[in-house]
Amino acid sequence: MWQSFFFLVCFAYVGIVSAVEAPALKVGSKRFTESYVLAEIIRQQADTAGGAPAQHQQGLGNTAIVLAALRAGAIDVYPEYTGTIAREILKLDAVPPLDELNAKLAPMGLAVSVRLGFNNTYALAIPTRVAEARHIATLTDLKAQANLRLGLSQEFIGRADGWAGLKAAYDLPWTSMRGLDHGLAYDAIAQGEVDVIDIYSTDAKIGKYQLTVLVDDKKYFPRYDAVLLHKIDVGTRFPKAWAAITSLAGRIDDNAMQRMNAAAELDNQSFDAVARDFLSGNQAPRNANDSTSRSTASSPKRFWAILFGADFMRLAAEHLGLVLLSLAASVLIGVPMGVAAARRPRLGAWILGGTGVLQTVPSLALLAILIPLTGHIGLLPAFIALSVYALLPIVRNTHSGMTQVPAGIKQAAESLAMTPPMILRLIELPLARATIMAGIKTSAVITVGTATIAAFIGAGGFGERIVTGLALNDNVTLLAGAIPVAVLALLIEHGFGFFERRLTPPALRR
Repeated sequence: MWQSFFFLVCFAYVGIVSAVEAPALKVGSKRFTESYVLAEIIRQQADTAGGAPAQHQQGLGNTAIVLAALRAGAIDVYPEYTGTIAREILKLDAVPPLDELNAKLAPMGLAVSVRLGFNNTYALAIPTRVAEARHIATLTDLKAQANLRLGLSQEFIGRADGWAGLKAAYDLPWTSMRGLDHGLAYDAIAQGEVDVIDIYSTDAKIGKYQLTVLVDDKKYFPRYDAVLLHKIDVGTRFPKAWAAITSLAGRIDDNAMQRMNAAAELDNQSFDAVARDFLSGNQAPRNANDSTSRSTASSPKRFWAILFGADFMRLAAEHLGLVLLSLAASVLIGVPMGVAAARRPRLGAWILGGTGVLQTVPSLALLAILIPLTGHIGLLPAFIALSVYALLPIVRNTHSGMTQVPAGIKQAAESLAMTPPMILRLIELPLARATIMAGIKTSAVITVGTATIAAFIGAGGFGERIVTGLALNDNVTLLAGAIPVAVLALLIEHGFGFFERRLTPPALRR
C-alpha cells in the first residue's frame, strides 16, 4: 500500500513541477571536456540576453544519445562538428558546405549554423619516445608497426568515420584493439598499457603526456569544424537568446579551445568558471606543454571539499528519489508478475524468461531507445530503465517464495472454504514474505548502483560526478561520486533488513 502512495505522490510532484516550469532553452553536451565547456558558453551567452532561462543538460553520452534527445525535443541545441554531422549522422562520404548539410537535415527538423571558429579533428597519437625510436611520423608509418598496442575510444571504434574506415584507407594490420573511455586513454598510454590512442586535436593533454600526433598523410579525416546543431525552429521560439548565441560565431580559435580544455582538465576549474572567463575576456594564455597536474589538487582536502560540496544534498535527493520511485514501480509490477508465474507455470516460463532477457539489455542502449520513444531526457526514461532492471530479482523471488508454500497448507485452507484471494492474502504472501523481501532488497541495492547511468541522460544523482570524473580523467571527482553511492547502497540494505525484521510476525521470526 505504501508503495502505491509513494508512487502516486512522486508522479504528482513531477507533474506539478512540469506544469509550472517556464519554457527554457535546453543546451545539451556530450561526455567529454570540450563539449561540456562549449555547452556552458552557449548557456551563459543565452542567459545574457534575458527572456527565457537556459539550462545545460550535461554529459548526455555519445552522438547517438544526444542526437536522439535533440530529435525528440528534449534539448534544443548542442555543440557538434561538421565531420560528425556529415559522416556519422548523415552517412555522407564527404563534408559538404553548411547549405547542403541543412538541406539534408531539414527533414529531421534540424539545422546547423554558427561556426565557432576552430577545427577539432580526430587523430592518432603515440608517445614521442616511441615515435622517435621507431621513426613514426605519419599514419602510413603505422602499417609496419603491427606489434604496437591500440587503445581506442568506443565511439571511434564504432563510428562511420572512425576506425573501420581508417584501417581500410591505410591498410593497417590490426584486427583487435582495446576499447577505452576517451578520458581514460591518456592514463592508459602514460602507464604503458597501450601505445596508440585516438585523440581530438584540441585535447589539453597532448603536451602534458608528451605525445606525437601522427600526420594524416592520406587526408582521411575530414575537417571537424565546431558548429551548433539545433532544432530548426529554435530561433523562432527563443529569439533573444538565439541572437546572443549567434554572436559567438568565429570567436573561438584552436588555441583558445585548447586553453579552455586545459583550464578544466589540468587546472581543476569548473566548466562554468572556464566559460565565464572566456566570455568576460579573462582567459589567460596557457602553455599547452605545462605539466601542471592534479597532484596538489588531489589532496584529501580537495576530496572532502568535492564530496560535501554545495551540490551534495541535491545529488543525494535526486539519486535516492529516483531509486525509491523506480523500486516502488518495480514492486507494484514485479510482485503480481511473480504471483502469476507461480500460479500458472506455462505463463511463468514466459514471465521469468522475459524479465531475464530485459536484464541483459545494455543500459545505454536502452536509454538511447527510450529517449525517442518517450520524447524526453532525464527522469522519465531513467525511471523506466531502472524499473525494468529492478524487476528480475523481485519476480524471481516472488515466484520462488510462492512455490515453496507447502501444498498441504493450501489444501487445508481450501477445505475451510477460503477463496483463492483469501489464500493469497492470508497464507501464501505471509509465508513467502521473507523471500519476496529478499528480492526487493536485492533490487534496491542493484538500483542504487545502476541509477548512476541516469546522469548520462541528465537525470542527476551522484552519477553526475562519475560522468564528470570520466570526462576529466579526475579520480578524485570519480571517488566523490562513487563513495556516496556505495554508502547509500549499504544504508538501504541495512534499512530493508531492519524493516523486514519489524514486519515479520514474532512467531515467524522464531
